[in-house]
Amino acid sequence: MVFKKIRKGHVNWQDFLCGTPASDYVFQKDAYEDQINMAAEYIKDADCVLIGAGAGASTAAGISMGGNRFTDNFAEFIKKYGGHYMTDMYAAGFYPFPSEEAKWGYWSKAALFNQFDLPALPLYKELYDIVKDKEYFVLTTNVDHQFYKAGFDKNKIFATQGDYGKIQCQKGCHPKTYDAEELFRKMDKARKDCLIPSELVPKCPVCGGRMEMNLRCDNYFVEDEAWHESADRYADFLEQNKDKKVVLLELGVGFNTPIIIRFPFEKMVRENSSYSLIRLNMDEAVVPESFGKRAIGIGGDMAKAITDIRGLVL
Repeated sequence: MVFKKIRKGHVNWQDFLCGTPASDYVFQKDAYEDQINMAAEYIKDADCVLIGAGAGASTAAGISMGGNRFTDNFAEFIKKYGGHYMTDMYAAGFYPFPSEEAKWGYWSKAALFNQFDLPALPLYKELYDIVKDKEYFVLTTNVDHQFYKAGFDKNKIFATQGDYGKIQCQKGCHPKTYDAEELFRKMDKARKDCLIPSELVPKCPVCGGRMEMNLRCDNYFVEDEAWHESADRYADFLEQNKDKKVVLLELGVGFNTPIIIRFPFEKMVRENSSYSLIRLNMDEAVVPESFGKRAIGIGGDMAKAITDIRGLVL
């Protein structure tokens, strides 16, 4: 019930810790085919599936924040502000833009490029195929809307870290966010030399101050009513299925921000004998050895693994 406690302002941070000593983590040596077969069987036998998706899932799907995808599509920004700072789309978001016209010149393009103008990608559509006939829920730190686009029920998704398509008061003066697609498209059409016209710069409708992307990066992040409703639905899902056979399907969650998905998933498996963990991660597919057969850690190409699991589940 972690997120209901957050809503009420009573947070026990022990709920976010897994209690796994580093010495318990192991890279499993089972053959890839055996791991895929076991993962598919666990999913087929489960009463429900809880998906936990981090940045690695969207990277595996093709939404890379760096490399050619960044340099080819953001060349004007790299040239204007310098490649030393503009190394990828994530780092570029923290650039100290000299004006609001410059800031929104970048963010309008980034939001359109990474959310609004992207179709549902194959990895997410295949993932939906795997769970669509099961009771499921999605917990994700991703902000690109791929789960929504792939067909997942919007009432079964909790995106904890925000949304590329929403803006908020920079100082969080009121608990509301604003859909920004129409504004971003106007900005994109009017942008020249990386800048948008001053008349398109958004202002907070309450305090008159600056607006910001609704992305969790500081203490002013706005958790609006929709955020809290999603948190409550997630807490309800956990409560309703606590005694059932649950598969925790974790995708691309590393150790940069493990306290939202990775550590809580391990804690749930440790505390519930009917839970099992399937962890897909390019480089960090270590799982607690003490979980025995209730944990599967599959490294390498996540897109291939999901395709292979789908082929056995359907």
